[in-house]
Amino acid sequence: MTSSFIDTPHFGTSKPPAWLVLRDLLASIVLVIGLALAVSLFMPPAAHAQDKVELRIGYQKGASLFLLQKAQGTLEKRLSPLNATVKWVEFPAGPQLLEGLNLGAVDVGFVGEAPPIFAQAAGAKFAYIGYDPAAPQAEAILVPKNSAIKSVTELKGKKIALNKGSNVHYLLVRLLEKNGLKPGDVQPVYLPPADARAAFESGHIDAWVIWDPFAAAAEKAIGARVLADGRGVVNNYQYYLGERGFVAKNPKVIQAWFDDSVAQGAWLKANLKKAAELIAPLQSLPVDVVELSLQRYEFNVKPVPDSVIAEQQKLADTFLELKLIPKAIAVRDAAYKTAP
Repeated sequence: MTSSFIDTPHFGTSKPPAWLVLRDLLASIVLVIGLALAVSLFMPPAAHAQDKVELRIGYQKGASLFLLQKAQGTLEKRLSPLNATVKWVEFPAGPQLLEGLNLGAVDVGFVGEAPPIFAQAAGAKFAYIGYDPAAPQAEAILVPKNSAIKSVTELKGKKIALNKGSNVHYLLVRLLEKNGLKPGDVQPVYLPPADARAAFESGHIDAWVIWDPFAAAAEKAIGARVLADGRGVVNNYQYYLGERGFVAKNPKVIQAWFDDSVAQGAWLKANLKKAAELIAPLQSLPVDVVELSLQRYEFNVKPVPDSVIAEQQKLADTFLELKLIPKAIAVRDAAYKTAP
């Protein structure tokens, strides 16, 4: 009877040969890998862990609600079940934030009415994905407390400081129009808020068109008087913007962000003093200034309806008439629409 390798006396009867052990080990490894591949192929998609997402939010120091969310960590907690995290990216102003969004440095952002107009005219790619209700009292024309000027009509021929191409630029145009004046009837002095405040206090200008919290600070600190605010003239909406691809790919993350913004906004309005105490150190402002500013803003983000897009178009058309933007734009082209 012919002997096989297994029962050959040379290899012994109690211990298998080394090559046979190696063969069986390799066979076991192949079997395990095969089973793992089979399981992964037939596993339902829901059983796989959701890919981790980082939501990069662009904000400005004046965005009180965002500062509150960041300080309290509420958004991070809400996003955790979605395997998503938050990265807060601060910008000095709206135009820089829009540039960051256009270049891919952030996924979403929060700005006033004017920056998106200039960004769209410059070819930036973004979408309006939400807005906060109108806050016309949060921007105004201020005059010194002892000024003889009592009405907008008395601004004719006067020096008025403002941030060129901002939401208050639009406010000034509309207030002048309402009172029978034209932009050429006043002397605009284009200054950023800090420089305008200095010129206002020193008496080098007659009036200052500014938004909160700068307006509230001037009222509280130096007794500046509100000559007229935006009520009945402008809306002063605040916009949530996003990169289209990110928004389309991560609707649950965006919804969680909006849900947290609504919840924190409701808490803020119901607890103005406490909210101001939390936000004031982050804005380097007194608590009473922040509290006054919070009273004049609304925080309840909603999808952007056609009526609001139409109002934003009026602002774009006005800036075109003033030759502040180089070409006409259709704001609706930047409106985000979900698939039907």
